[in-house]
Amino acid sequence: MSQPKSLVQQTMVLPLLKLGTLALRTICKPIANQLKKEAGVNPKFRQFIINIAQANHRFTTKLQRRASGRITDAVIRPLNEERAVQAAADLLGELFAFTVAGAALVYEVQRNARGEAKKEEKRQQELAEFRRKHEKMENEIEEMKQRCCLLHEELSKPINEQPSKPLNEEVSKPRGLAWLYNYMCYQNAAEKIK
Repeated sequence: MSQPKSLVQQTMVLPLLKLGTLALRTICKPIANQLKKEAGVNPKFRQFIINIAQANHRFTTKLQRRASGRITDAVIRPLNEERAVQAAADLLGELFAFTVAGAALVYEVQRNARGEAKKEEKRQQELAEFRRKHEKMENEIEEMKQRCCLLHEELSKPINEQPSKPLNEEVSKPRGLAWLYNYMCYQNAAEKIK
């Protein structure tokens, strides 16, 4: 499970966020200035960004009028060319900033999702290993129960019954004088059975 963030980590997020947006805006200013220069050199590009600025001006003016409850059918005066170029450069700079910020956000979300997927995969592997061990233990317990039942059956048989195997075959061959003791025990057991 994830640990809660410390107070230092929580208080560091806002200043870092502000610093990041400031850095992004600083990066966007040269881009906006470059757009202004291009508008002065290339007439087709200049007309393109002026059209963008005029469309944005009409949209924001209508939106402001609707929000304030004023008439929206009134004529909206277009911006002069210099103000339109300035507004378009600012708009494109902001659009670039939001695009970079959005891409960073998408990257961070995907990175977190991959991390969570790896954690989930690890949990699933641990769970599968636990289940495998559990099944192995259950099988061992079942085998032990069967052995206990067989042992209980063998022990509950009367002594006078003929054993399935001769006693001397079940006992490993003794070494030294122990063979004499085993032989005597076997003889006594055979006499009791008769």
